[in-house]
Amino acid sequence: MSQPTPAPLRALICIGVSQHFFAAEQAERAVVFEATKAAFADLSGRFGVKVLGTFDDDTIQIGPATSFPWTCYLLLEAPGYETVRAIVNLFRETPAGEYQLWRYYKVETRLGRALFFGED
Repeated sequence: MSQPTPAPLRALICIGVSQHFFAAEQAERAVVFEATKAAFADLSGRFGVKVLGTFDDDTIQIGPATSFPWTCYLLLEAPGYETVRAIVNLFRETPAGEYQLWRYYKVETRLGRALFFGED
């Protein structure tokens, strides 16, 4: 008897921009932007996730975000915990100039499942 395939995991990656980013010179901020774009490019191809949505409210929020409301969000459908962990780990591993991305961001991740209503 075969085992049922587990339902994909939902992950909401909540990202706040830190004071280090706001204190940086424009050239350093540009390096952070480019490193971030490169680190999170092709998440589907690299990690097998489905990006369900992104949300950025930086046009109505100014300054560091160290808790809710965050600056931006990624909503993913992932095969499991280790995949989500590997994506979050991009903040630790990706260089942005002389630092890693984690210097410029605070990240909190929520894990769950699809809600039983609202997606029809």
